Amino acid sequence: MPQVVAGAWVPAPPDVAFAVSQTTGAVRLRWDPFIREQHLLDADAPGKDVRTLTRSSVGPGRGLRMVSRYVSYRPPTSVGMTMEEGPWFFASFGGGWRFEAQTRAGVAGTLATWKYTYAVRPRLLRGVAEPLGQRLLGREIRARIEAFRTACGDPVVLAAAT
Repeated sequence: MPQVVAGAWVPAPPDVAFAVSQTTGAVRLRWDPFIREQHLLDADAPGKDVRTLTRSSVGPGRGLRMVSRYVSYRPPTSVGMTMEEGPWFFASFGGGWRFEAQTRAGVAGTLATWKYTYAVRPRLLRGVAEPLGQRLLGREIRARIEAFRTACGDPVVLAAAT
């Protein structure tokens, strides 16, 4: 299955970087360019087995809709999700975000690495659709993780996350 990976170093400890990545509501919309709408379906806070409804900022109409489930939730090191319902062209979709303490130039921080794995349908179109997905999804994830990097320095986001 194809994978798309992006990483960013932020000058914040892993617990803060993780907390920023898990913000919801208006705070999430403040920094995450991929999300038009997002809310938890089964709980008031993210956690293992909690489902999330996300409507993207890309796609026709109000954006693409996906229901995903947290398959892992391990603050402050990692979180994983898998698609339960989503756009017709994804046979499967999942993602994992990792947060690793890392010092750069004497500054303590976190290396955030986000990886998405997917398969498209129908099978006959995979030869064309998967390379296209690599470009499109790759562009989105790079923009998204760059926005996350900026959010880790935004006082409003940091206040809501910590």
